[in-house]
Amino acid sequence: MAGISRRGFLAGLGAVGGVALSGKWAIADPHKPTLKSGVDMITLGRTGLKTSVLGVGTGTVGGSQQLAMGSEGFGKMLRYALERGVHYIDTADNYNTHIFIRLALQATPRVPREKYFIQTKTRARTAEVLHADIERFRRELRVDYIDSVLMHCMTTGDWPTVMRPVMDALYDEKQKGRVKAVGVSCHGWEPLVASVDVDWCDVQLVRINPFGAKMDGEPKDVAAVIKKMHDAGRGILGMKIYGETGFNSREERLQSLKYVLGLGCVDCFTIGFTSIEQIDETLQLIEEALKA
Repeated sequence: MAGISRRGFLAGLGAVGGVALSGKWAIADPHKPTLKSGVDMITLGRTGLKTSVLGVGTGTVGGSQQLAMGSEGFGKMLRYALERGVHYIDTADNYNTHIFIRLALQATPRVPREKYFIQTKTRARTAEVLHADIERFRRELRVDYIDSVLMHCMTTGDWPTVMRPVMDALYDEKQKGRVKAVGVSCHGWEPLVASVDVDWCDVQLVRINPFGAKMDGEPKDVAAVIKKMHDAGRGILGMKIYGETGFNSREERLQSLKYVLGLGCVDCFTIGFTSIEQIDETLQLIEEALKA
């Protein structure tokens, strides 16, 4: 799909299930359970994997804000999130937060493996580097398996061809049980569109909010692409729900949560927390958004 225009692709999508610009889907899925809170457990598409709606992101400004908390401060924040029922942890090799996460999970009392879903990302461009990365990630995180591993930051529309050796290597790691789900994160409209028909992807990390902040296209356009991925059985994991900075007010954060939750095709999402108070506020805002 390299080189396809936004207008051409969206024309091909047509109404794509009746997306309303308000963020509500015209046709609700009667089989999808009604969410009540950010700690409700959801199933990621066809994977069968379950995690909480809300997740802890560790890559704010490339992970610098989480690293600035120090190991002890970050650990207290992550343990608090887990105690509240937030099971999803998102990280990446280049965030340099693997060790912080491990220390938090291994501290006394140790967090049981079944109590968290961990996703990380690789910048590997060869099969050999990918296999080495998975081994190193498992060692750094001190886990036998990683729930989800993404190829990080696809920037061109030809990634499904160029990255085939890495995709095959990741699939091999999945077959061996060292990875449970595979997918991609994209930076740019063309790579996002190219992802739609890549059945190899179990999950997709997408940037979505109603303001177009740090996104790959206009919100309505990105939402239409996400809907098609979700309808194909892919687990959709949102990010940049609060942009990069948390926006300017509680009202804007609530507006964004209403929009994303209203789309009906974003299964779960992460927010890059740096304090316990932010976790509490977001859980409260999610409940408000779901009642709206």
